[in-house]
Amino acid sequence: MIVKAHQPLQRDRSTALGAVPAGPRPERSAPEVSFIICTRNRAAVLEACIKSVQAACRAHAGFAAELVVVDNGSNDGTAERLARIADMSDIPLTPVCEPRPGLAAARNAGLRRARGRVLVFVDDDCAVHCDYLRDLERHYASKEQWLIRGGRVELGDPRDLPFTIKRSRVRERLTPDVHPGGFVLGCNMTMHRDVAARIGYFDERFGAGGPLRSAEDTDYLVRAVLLGIAVEYVPDMTIFHHHGRRDRNSIEKLHRDYSLGNGGLCLKHVRHAPWLLRHFYWATRAAFRELAGGPAFDRELNLSHWPIVGMNLLGAARFAVLLLARRAQGTPVRQDQQANAEAR
Repeated sequence: MIVKAHQPLQRDRSTALGAVPAGPRPERSAPEVSFIICTRNRAAVLEACIKSVQAACRAHAGFAAELVVVDNGSNDGTAERLARIADMSDIPLTPVCEPRPGLAAARNAGLRRARGRVLVFVDDDCAVHCDYLRDLERHYASKEQWLIRGGRVELGDPRDLPFTIKRSRVRERLTPDVHPGGFVLGCNMTMHRDVAARIGYFDERFGAGGPLRSAEDTDYLVRAVLLGIAVEYVPDMTIFHHHGRRDRNSIEKLHRDYSLGNGGLCLKHVRHAPWLLRHFYWATRAAFRELAGGPAFDRELNLSHWPIVGMNLLGAARFAVLLLARRAQGTPVRQDQQANAEAR
């Protein structure tokens, strides 16, 4: 079921983002764009990420920007280093402390503090291309506002295995024929703040550090589609991902985590986005064909379809347990939790 943008699904009003974030603000004009960077125990790589964003901001200073950096409970000196960087930064930088673990919780903390008209999510192990803001401004100069947009993700280090990247040179929009996972990567995802206000906060059951380990960004894309908001990939707006995974075991673990989150995603949206089940069926069919000599999920990395099937089922079961536990306890929905009708 597709719902037009002016007809939102029923959801708890406490999940809505206000047009202007709460809390005291420095006396300065609001920026055009807010870069939201979430980090946990990655002080070394974080500084390189911040420097790349600062360089991109200087290269296109006419498009005023700010950085909102969320420390998600680090214990490696991140807070102290971040405070020093903020004091010396020529680009407005707001450090935010979010002690509750989980990438979704950190993203939500960043959403609350960001002041820009355009919001950009960048991971702490990424570097932004020097022309990023120029590309961003060109795309958002159009009158089309109701969409989520993601850009190109290249390997930051050729020694890393080619995973969690997107190198397509074709501009395209998400349709039910394409699985939303990886269509737009959460490490390079942008939207107008009014879009974020329409969709709400990230669901904290998903994402790294949460019970379902991943897919907080994919869940956000599905919720956008259900509200009639387009999801677009563009082959510029480039970032470089220094993910550091150079052995197959680390890639296999990530592959399983992604599949776990996607399984929870299928059950959460089974009523309003049954087309997600089509992708599970296709993965299952491909897994059986793989037994008969068919192609693997990723031939280059020798990744099988079977972890997708198994972890999808486990993720669905885990989501069901989380949902039943919350209902049994009568736990009120947190402000930062997704509360669309299909998740209740």
